[in-house]
Amino acid sequence: MNRIAYYLTAVSLFSAIVLTGGCGSERAKEAPAHFAPVTARITKVVRIREQKPIEVYGIVQPVRQSFVSSRVMGPVIAVHVHAGEVVKKGQPLLEIQPQTIEGQVAQAKGALAQAEAALAISTKNFTRFSNLHKTGAASDLELDMARMQYDQAKGAVEQAKGAVQAASSVAREAIVRAPFDARVVEKLVNVGDLAAPGRPLVRVESLAGRQVWLTVREGDIHRVKPGQSIDVRFDSLPKLGAVTGTVSEIVPAADPATHTFTVKVALGKLNVSSGIAATGALPGDVTARLVIPATAVHRFGGLELVVVRDAEGKARTRAVTTGSKLKDGRIEVLSGLNEGDEVLTDIPGPVADGTPVEVAR
Repeated sequence: MNRIAYYLTAVSLFSAIVLTGGCGSERAKEAPAHFAPVTARITKVVRIREQKPIEVYGIVQPVRQSFVSSRVMGPVIAVHVHAGEVVKKGQPLLEIQPQTIEGQVAQAKGALAQAEAALAISTKNFTRFSNLHKTGAASDLELDMARMQYDQAKGAVEQAKGAVQAASSVAREAIVRAPFDARVVEKLVNVGDLAAPGRPLVRVESLAGRQVWLTVREGDIHRVKPGQSIDVRFDSLPKLGAVTGTVSEIVPAADPATHTFTVKVALGKLNVSSGIAATGALPGDVTARLVIPATAVHRFGGLELVVVRDAEGKARTRAVTTGSKLKDGRIEVLSGLNEGDEVLTDIPGPVADGTPVEVAR
């Protein structure tokens, strides 16, 4: 088609949209008689009844993650990992200066030695008074006092042993280790920073296993059950298509601010980055919809246009509004067409109104 013909086509198309108000209820100016017929496949607009999915949005999360901290207070003297590194369970992540906690361990061991010495004396004293009491040389009160001192000394030893164990367990945390096989997501301290009990030092997440945490409105939560299969798509990974996950957990309490529930969908062995956006499809209600092949819809100047064949076998362009796409290549039509209308498919674009239509064989 030369430039003049293209211009005439565009003008005719624009006139048709203006005259019909976007619905194609009146005829526009007929195409010039010299326009050649257009050959196309014809498909009727059909009404179907099916379950319309409800889209819900969520974020990919690891099955397991941890903000690793330590009970030791002191400056960080070494960091052995970096973000993105894979670590094994028990592998050192960083070290904290151990002098302070080593002093506490030494104090606990010293207290234990004193308690054991006192127990040794109390044991001998109790034995002595027991022997004297048998011969009548010691009274009952003296024997009871010796027994009490012996029991107190035993208790002091046990207490001191517990203090040594506690101090030693804290001392072992001067070397912070990975709690499980993981990938380092973020190191939150550098050499010289002060580590304190409860302060996160390194964030790690499990290597295998991902979940999508979907945000579901309270009005739709009844559509979800534990163990249910849900199709999930990832915005940044369109090539993956729909991935089937399984509902592993439904958080029973709703967010009071948004009135939504969190539904956790397990993705099995699928390994995708945590934090990326995802969309899940919940089963909706059965509704009637008008559908046409997606190839029949043309986008022109911000409009969605469809070419139909009228009763006289001529092309008429209509503006439509489309909805969601179906898996079989069809698309929902919300307005602009009626059931039984004949639409042209497999044509490169809109044609001038009044162009004769020939059915492709």
